[in-house]
Amino acid sequence: MNKKGKSTLEKFTKILKLQNYATNTIKIYNHYVIEFISGYNKPALHISAKEVKLYIEKYNYSSISQQNQIYSAIKLFAKQILNIKRLDNIILKRPKRVKSLPKVIDSEFLKTQILAINNLKHKAILSLGYSCALRVSEVINLKMDDIDRKRMLIHIRNAKGRKDRFVKLSEPLLLILEEYYKEYKPVEYLFNGQFSPQYSAASCNKIMKKHVGADTHFHLLRHSGATSLHEKGLDIMILSKYLGHNSVKTTQIYTHVSNRNIQNIQSPI
Repeated sequence: MNKKGKSTLEKFTKILKLQNYATNTIKIYNHYVIEFISGYNKPALHISAKEVKLYIEKYNYSSISQQNQIYSAIKLFAKQILNIKRLDNIILKRPKRVKSLPKVIDSEFLKTQILAINNLKHKAILSLGYSCALRVSEVINLKMDDIDRKRMLIHIRNAKGRKDRFVKLSEPLLLILEEYYKEYKPVEYLFNGQFSPQYSAASCNKIMKKHVGADTHFHLLRHSGATSLHEKGLDIMILSKYLGHNSVKTTQIYTHVSNRNIQNIQSPI
């Protein structure tokens, strides 16, 4: 990318920061904008509305999720940097997500697998993810002073949507974390990487595959933890706030995979 291209990208990044976009969102949007402007042998500011439209329509998307990310990134760039108006008339409407149910893992199986882990760091990471139904980013961003032993709470700071919240620190989880701390003596972040101050999301997914199953990923702990909380009787409105959702509609998907309501149904036979 030439100097003008870098300058344009820096301006776009500055706008995203001023509009309080999350760090990870900025990283994703920049990736797709760089890909977009690199495809033209001319300054980014000379890209036309027609070229934006053709790019969006002809892109070889790998998933609906990626398509929505690219739509959002390019549309925002076109509006803020290229000064292209009436974007909704230029770019086709974004596709609707398939409303598939989240995959969950049996709670007894998960507890057995996690508690059998000998590596205390691995056990602590997976226990946190499942017990508190956390996103992987929330686990790796935890710092030492986020653990409130007196109030038995964990402070989740600057999570998705730039929101803070508290989750419950259970007695069993506290014991696991104390064992982990005695052995590893973490500094600043609760989980340090081998060569960095912060553990990585990729490493979290690796230990999930190692200890729970090759076809699993870390976010299944969040789905499974949320489902378990609902099955244990946690009100859906409280669960929504506990998970840090913007809307209770997002949380309601767990009512479809929870057996709490299903078990109360009287079979006709």
